Amino acid sequence: MSQHSSVNVQDFINEHPFSGFQWLIFTLCLVIVLLDGFDTAAIGFIAPSLVTEWHISKPMLAPVLSAALFGLAFGAIVAGPLSDRIGRRSLLIGSTILFGIACLASAFVADISQLTIARFITGIGLGAAMPNAVTMTSEFCPDTRRAMLTNLMFCGFPLGAACGGFLAAWMIPQFGWHSVLLLGGITPLVLAAVMLFKLPESIRYMVSKPFSGDAIRAVLRRISPDANAMPSFEMNAAPQGGSRKGGIRVVLSRRYIVGSLMLWVAYFMGLVIFYAVINWMPILLKDSGLSPRGATLISALFPLGGIGAVLSGIFMDRFSPDRVVAACYALTAVSVCLIGQVIGNVGLLIVFVLLSGVLMNTAQVSLPSLAAAFYPTEGRGTGVAWMLGIGRFGGVAGSFLVAELTREHASLAGIFATLAIGGIVAAIALMIKHWGRRGESSSQNGIRESVMH
Repeated sequence: MSQHSSVNVQDFINEHPFSGFQWLIFTLCLVIVLLDGFDTAAIGFIAPSLVTEWHISKPMLAPVLSAALFGLAFGAIVAGPLSDRIGRRSLLIGSTILFGIACLASAFVADISQLTIARFITGIGLGAAMPNAVTMTSEFCPDTRRAMLTNLMFCGFPLGAACGGFLAAWMIPQFGWHSVLLLGGITPLVLAAVMLFKLPESIRYMVSKPFSGDAIRAVLRRISPDANAMPSFEMNAAPQGGSRKGGIRVVLSRRYIVGSLMLWVAYFMGLVIFYAVINWMPILLKDSGLSPRGATLISALFPLGGIGAVLSGIFMDRFSPDRVVAACYALTAVSVCLIGQVIGNVGLLIVFVLLSGVLMNTAQVSLPSLAAAFYPTEGRGTGVAWMLGIGRFGGVAGSFLVAELTREHASLAGIFATLAIGGIVAAIALMIKHWGRRGESSSQNGIRESVMH
């Protein structure tokens, strides 16, 4: 390589082995997402205790179950464009501190109104942290492993939710429901302290902004010492002058608008299913005759199914990612519907809850990496964040949908059949995105814009 040529940072990442420094970034982002999953799902696992202790009806839980989801949507929508302006690192650390403090405060509330407010603030921090963790991981990954590694990182969300269920089943009888929220609040604050010293800024973000060549070289040097010989840096930018646009303009531009809308629809419908199941299944299974502990443990199998996303990421790196994820959503619809048909058989119930969890979470966990690959650097933070933020309203809709169905005394079979429709809609949306992008595949790599440092 010529001493006078500028180096494309993505090519540099692609050409060198995945370093311990990149694994450190991956691990920190994984833990962020794991805690995000834990704190988001915690309210569903403590819900039966709230009903008993505060003497409230199940429909009265809908606002508190949805409060964090409203906060998640708000946090993601605001934090996405902000991260494209001020960087990923600052927002990741700040948002982790925010949801840690708010979750900690949730353990000391006295009534449902205070808990609703605390959960909303918790959601703002969670909503800001999640998309930035996805973006940070994606921007340090080589092209050939991006989907697999991003999916693996995003597995932390369902894994955290599942751990919340297993820990809640043990902690609540021993220490009360407050202990779950205490754990969910203290751990993020410890992580934020570690990130303050260990987490770098996104290298692609640094190249797209006026960071000095020495600052960029210092980060790349931790990937490979070869960076010492690099005089200047550049990156692949979006086609049609995309690098001159702000993140919002990129996401809503003519080139990306159809794909953006379809990603929003798919993520929205997926979260209708996810949050309806994770928030209401412990209560529904308890009402069907299972013990509170048994209902919690079986419900925790649903988010545990997210481990299938690693295999999905491998397939996405080799085949059409839109088709892979669409197939998972279609199969989700079938498996979720079957949950309602086997409620009376505990063995089959365990099988179908786990199976539907594998399919549902594989599809849902795959969408952030799908979005990260879809948008260029200058719009990636906004694109991923807006998909996650707008999609969170699906979680709100799912929570209120089940509340209304229970108020109307719908059968369990009817509730799960209704939720299954969301999987079909999500699959159709991704196929529309796929068909809309086929004619543009030749321009996916973008044009090269030299950003000299």
